[in-house]
Amino acid sequence: MARTPGQAARRDPDWEGVRLHVVSGKGGTGKTTLAAALALALAADGGRVLLIEVEGRQGVAELFGIAALPYEERRIASVSRAQLGLAAGEGGPGEVFALAIDTELALLEYLEMFYKLGRAGKALQKVGFVDFATTIAPGVRDVLLTGKACEATRRKEPDGRRRYDAVVMDAPPTGRLTRFLNVNAEVAGLARIGPIHTQAQAVMRVLKSPETAVHLVTLLEEMPVQETVDGIEELREAKLPVGGVMVNMVRPPVLDAAAVAAVDGDHREEVALALGEAGLGGRPRTAEKVRAAVEPLLDPLLDQAREHAERVELERAQRADIQQLRLPTYELPLLGEGVDLGGLYRLAGELKRQGAA
Repeated sequence: MARTPGQAARRDPDWEGVRLHVVSGKGGTGKTTLAAALALALAADGGRVLLIEVEGRQGVAELFGIAALPYEERRIASVSRAQLGLAAGEGGPGEVFALAIDTELALLEYLEMFYKLGRAGKALQKVGFVDFATTIAPGVRDVLLTGKACEATRRKEPDGRRRYDAVVMDAPPTGRLTRFLNVNAEVAGLARIGPIHTQAQAVMRVLKSPETAVHLVTLLEEMPVQETVDGIEELREAKLPVGGVMVNMVRPPVLDAAAVAAVDGDHREEVALALGEAGLGGRPRTAEKVRAAVEPLLDPLLDQAREHAERVELERAQRADIQQLRLPTYELPLLGEGVDLGGLYRLAGELKRQGAA
């Protein structure tokens, strides 16, 4: 069932027990924005959350208005319920850390960890081995990327507590998401035994566990919704844990249901009369003067009403397709001024209100 923007009632989160939130979506739907907003929402009750970027675009740094992220975990934000427009809770402010994974450095780290290559690993970097290895064996690259997220999810402090309460991964687009996550199948032809095989098995144990949820971001448009439906089917076939659907950039209705239903009729004279009653035409208000003033406005207004009605009907159909998935669904408003840091916190508040965190 969809939760709509501005829903005020406080509700329990839908993802109790989930520690790794994978966020994907068709390009242009705002998946990086909502991954960041989800990280803020998850941290707002006093938790510590790691936000991981795997595509090398530095989209997280751009959203938070900071310098490009290095290959190390850095604190990028603190967040409280009050900052998200929510009533105060029992916990204090939480923290969001971020990590932009560098494939080359991750592979060198991996070689050092499992093969103790040390300086030899750096020599391999100089001769281009790292690029060669990840190009001819893209499954290895995905093991490194997903492996880093899974390691952070399971990492513990010396006192036994989890280092992070949750990890959010800004994953590749839905078109290659299942292949990216299904690393076990990807590396099967490369290594049936040894460290790579062992790493892939460990990654899959986390990715297919109840600790993981894969959320998809979409818009109320035909192509993004269809890609979301296809992506969820692929995830289910691969037995990967499907999370919720985040419907981004939802525009508020301008016309009510009755106006939308009536838009196809001939309402030219009614609109002209309404414009005249609203004061167009100046003074003195002769019928001829009023009509001359409103006439140039009629066709543009009626065209806009028809376009809006078509969009409302299209969105209704896409919303119905999303509801058929029978997944928790969250609707995030279109921010007309664009997504600055304030807008990001607003989206986080919406996700929190609607039960996504």
